[in-house]
Amino acid sequence: MPELPEVEVTRLSFADRIAGARISSAVLGKALRWPLGLPVQQLSGRTVRGVRRRGKYLLLDLDEGLLLLHLGMSGSLSFGRQLPPRGVHDHFELVTTHGTLRLHDPRRFGAVVFVPDEASSQARKLLGRLGMEPLSDDFDVAAFHAGLKARRAAIKQVLLAGDVVVGVGNIYASEALFLAGIRPTLSAARLSRPRAAKLHAAIRDVLARAVEKGGSTLRDFSNAQGENGYFQLDAMVYGREGQPCRVCGTPIKAIRQGQRSTFYCPACQKN
Repeated sequence: MPELPEVEVTRLSFADRIAGARISSAVLGKALRWPLGLPVQQLSGRTVRGVRRRGKYLLLDLDEGLLLLHLGMSGSLSFGRQLPPRGVHDHFELVTTHGTLRLHDPRRFGAVVFVPDEASSQARKLLGRLGMEPLSDDFDVAAFHAGLKARRAAIKQVLLAGDVVVGVGNIYASEALFLAGIRPTLSAARLSRPRAAKLHAAIRDVLARAVEKGGSTLRDFSNAQGENGYFQLDAMVYGREGQPCRVCGTPIKAIRQGQRSTFYCPACQKN
């Protein structure tokens, strides 16, 4: 599943190129997770003012309303002036004066939703419960620690939930917990303020490095220019079960938490 770094990398790969473009036409293929919210023909004639991100949603600001895009489990965006003909898994397309934006989504868990503004009920439903943005100045250490203290679940599960801090997906949660020296099974409520501050810094560091390296390509992720990510090649624990820890040499362990694989070093990460 594309996580926050992959979504941000996707945004960066086409945001400047589509800004100011006028929509010539729009095509909606097979149904996605939620209805578009208006007849697709009504997008024609609108102008794309810019592209923002909130968690794992891309927000295309239009001169009238905005589009919320989610890549789901396997979605990816392409943008260019000469894309190949639409395929069977290409389910949404914006043809603009600057090029064509296309959503490719084999599993159709992605979404494209039109809302009048971010105050609308549908926008609040999708965005209203998202936690703090970890790469923004709003990611406050004290608020982060307070959010963790209110949760008894394992810290890895709390990070994945997205209501304390948004976008720390499975790969990046394992990596940040390793960097902070915290066992993924530890109750979030047991983290002291100093350890929460260390985790706060680790989350920012891991996500920033992931964006710099183009995200992680484990199966088929690529940005809107068709480029793969390489963060997974530098992973300290993720996907390295049985291999020696890069710091201490102890074999990396893997466990299941909430039906997701968690990787950690039993020596470097403490309860």
